[in-house]
Amino acid sequence: MVTDEKLPTDELNVLYRTGARWGQDRRLEFIEYRLLWNDHLNRSDLTSFFGISVPQASLDLADYGRRAPGNLEYDKSTRTYIATANFKPIFESSNLERYLGDLLNTATSPDLPYGSFLGWHPPIAVTPKPGRHLSALMVKTIVKSIRDGNALRVRYQSFSRPDASLRTITPHAIAHDGSRFHIRAYCHSRNQFLDFLVSRILEIEGTQQDRSRGTEDSEWHNIVRLVLAPHPSLAETHRKVIELDYGMTDGVCEFECRQALLFYVLRQLGLEDESNRSPEAQQIILSNRAELAQFLPKTNFR
Repeated sequence: MVTDEKLPTDELNVLYRTGARWGQDRRLEFIEYRLLWNDHLNRSDLTSFFGISVPQASLDLADYGRRAPGNLEYDKSTRTYIATANFKPIFESSNLERYLGDLLNTATSPDLPYGSFLGWHPPIAVTPKPGRHLSALMVKTIVKSIRDGNALRVRYQSFSRPDASLRTITPHAIAHDGSRFHIRAYCHSRNQFLDFLVSRILEIEGTQQDRSRGTEDSEWHNIVRLVLAPHPSLAETHRKVIELDYGMTDGVCEFECRQALLFYVLRQLGLEDESNRSPEAQQIILSNRAELAQFLPKTNFR
């Protein structure tokens, strides 16, 4: 029976050991990351982060210089390695998405030692959200059931029923809607694949043998295309602002998502029902709504 227990402290310590002696490639990524986003670094940055010796830090810096010639130079006046004007990253781990993700982590989980390469960084804040309590052991059990292809017997509180009910489900994937974690699972009582909020699983009573069912979930594997455009009733100047906001090309922004996640994407973008809001409040429309009509959910209650 899985309820609200916590993972053992020693397991958490293993998960979040930022001082682990990673391989040299990881240290070279660190050098580049700091050069790109901080403009400089010195040997003490390497020794303090990775727990290596000063001679090893010197060797790493020299090796990075050989792999990425022209990316760094030594400033004798400050005794610091600095990024050159012609700096060109060679590692994907230095990209913008990684940097912004690290910044967000400092705001959302400031006390969690997640191994970020950040050095100095600007102050950052995120809009607060209500906290959602999840059991670490419950999540671990769900992940194990996905890996092993087992079914779970859960006590689940749905929105449509006043009382919790017992369900047998076979999870095959985890999804996040921007606010909550879901598991995508086959429901044995309803004989279909459904989304189950992890926070509404009150208890896992046990597991039973099943099979991996992920390949059978057509809604999970079907990728749909969304086309956004500025609201046609907006003034031309306002439409251009919206095009800039969403990085639109020729007045549209196209992207893809899993059919199973379409409901959540539309809700996040305020596109569930475009008819009840003014053009200034709505700002964007789903221009290929007719194309997606067959995939749109029949109910908003989840």
